[in-house]
Amino acid sequence: MSSSKSSLTALTLGAIGVVYGDIGTSVLYAVKEVFGSGHVAFTPGNVFGILSLFFWTLTVIVSIKYVLLVLRADNHGEGGLVAMLALASQAVKDKPKLRSVMLMVGIFGTSLFYGDGVITPAISVLSAVEGLEVVSPDFKRAVIPLTLAILFCLFWVQKRGTAGIGRFFGPITLVWFGVIALLGVANILAHPTILEALSPHHAVAFAWGQPGTTFIILGAVVLCVTGGEALYADLGHFGKKPIRLAWFSVVMPSLTLNYFGQGALLLEHPEAVKNPFFLMTPDWAQLPVVLLATAATVIASQALITGAFSVTKQVIQLGYLPRLNVQHTSVRDTGQIYIPFVNWGLFVAIVLAVVMFRSSSNLAAAYGIAVTLDMLITTTLTFFVIRYGWRYPLWLCIAATGWFFLIDAVFFASNMLKLLDGGWFPLLIGGAIFTLMITWKQGRALMNDALKSDAIELPGFLEAVFISPPARVEGTAVFLTAEPGSVPNAMLHNLKHNKVLHQQNLFVTVCSHEVPWVGLTRRVEVTQLGHNCWQVILNYGFKNDPDVPRALTLLREHGCQVDPMTTSYFLSRDVVVPTIGGGMSPWREKLFAQMHHNASAAADFLSLPNNSVVELGSKVAI
Repeated sequence: MSSSKSSLTALTLGAIGVVYGDIGTSVLYAVKEVFGSGHVAFTPGNVFGILSLFFWTLTVIVSIKYVLLVLRADNHGEGGLVAMLALASQAVKDKPKLRSVMLMVGIFGTSLFYGDGVITPAISVLSAVEGLEVVSPDFKRAVIPLTLAILFCLFWVQKRGTAGIGRFFGPITLVWFGVIALLGVANILAHPTILEALSPHHAVAFAWGQPGTTFIILGAVVLCVTGGEALYADLGHFGKKPIRLAWFSVVMPSLTLNYFGQGALLLEHPEAVKNPFFLMTPDWAQLPVVLLATAATVIASQALITGAFSVTKQVIQLGYLPRLNVQHTSVRDTGQIYIPFVNWGLFVAIVLAVVMFRSSSNLAAAYGIAVTLDMLITTTLTFFVIRYGWRYPLWLCIAATGWFFLIDAVFFASNMLKLLDGGWFPLLIGGAIFTLMITWKQGRALMNDALKSDAIELPGFLEAVFISPPARVEGTAVFLTAEPGSVPNAMLHNLKHNKVLHQQNLFVTVCSHEVPWVGLTRRVEVTQLGHNCWQVILNYGFKNDPDVPRALTLLREHGCQVDPMTTSYFLSRDVVVPTIGGGMSPWREKLFAQMHHNASAAADFLSLPNNSVVELGSKVAI
């Protein structure tokens, strides 16, 4: 009993550090952006109305939508937009047109994650470092260089893994929540009447009296839920109970106290609107709080970077991106990965964002469109999961998701007002990633169609070969092929040039499925083809790590022994040749050809031993 309690405590502490680091740092800039926008007249009534909007936005979007509803939609214990997309597409698999549209919408939402992933670290770290301007105006010129230096160090240490420093995330973030709660309480005690803003009637009165202003400032109010998606994305790491316990016991109370503390400060000192979070801090504590805030924003950024690695790996497994160099940074935790291309690509984009926008206020103008559109997509996918996957009545599904859809749509519409002020930036990044994903998926389909048109059926080919068999050599040949039942090009080239056949031949197809995990009991499907030849299908989920040699050891249960010392792996190294007419537009075919050329080696992706791999080239016209 005590061990289960300690485990729950450890998971809850971990969730505080990883899941809530982002939303925990929103107190640095959310209130400042609402009142600093110039759209809200500075009156006590408006302060009460805005704080009430903050509290009920947190309550409705995070507490009710994500914590209570969306967390229930787990895909075999996993969460996140990719897991939700897989769950929704499975729920409507008997409706191909709807499924196709849903996949496009879901993949676009996944692409937007990268746009959000650029803005969030930039605005978080920059807003923390801007606290130095409160300590002394002389620090103003150092804000941008120091922000870039911190971000560089953060991305540089990624290759070493986060296992060593990860154990400090929870305690440091817990201290952060404790500090922001204390700062809030200290200011609330000076103006306890600010707690009246907990009543929703203040938010309703503000919105009713100033509907136009309310609509405009919702684009800034949404800053208080930055990182809300992480609740669902990290479900597989911590589980529902620790995430819910962390939110209701620590995170939500701390955020509420701090926001209301900032409101209390503004009632007494309206001039503090230029940076209410740091100005609510006593002079003697400002520098330590700036350092703690910087640490908290680095942790929040770390969680997002780790999420980008994880999402990229899942998308590769689902077939929407080419193979990339994925490095495992922990021998115990398979989730600890490092993808150099994603790491430095994110860093370059974040540096560009910091240099272009130069302040957290300008970045706030760019933030919101991507995240609110992602929230809208999550709500839409949730409807299809509970309607077609869980078979709930239509009225209940509409009641459960329709209200959230309306709220998300209003927030998204408000954020669209920021489009020309910087909102285009994350959309541009998301659109570029979406183009790459769709181009790769369609290019792979065209490539497979081209290979199928020239394919020879494997059973008939083997029968013809063994009428007058070539010389047999000792050992096992493993031929990797995209389509089961077809003769691999590598085998044709091997017979043509080497004129030999191995004593044992395996024709292996690796299949990725729209589930997070496929267990060892369902890993292999084996068909005996005669003459010591076998058709093997290896099944993996989008969170599994493909390991062909390890999977082939399972064949002994089917009467097929594979000796690693005498096994050779034959792969086709296809060169894509774009052609005019049909397929995709010429520029997309050229883009696909380049992506295919730059993809990491299949041998590395499939964990094949490098000294046992033979690659034979061929050209494929699409």
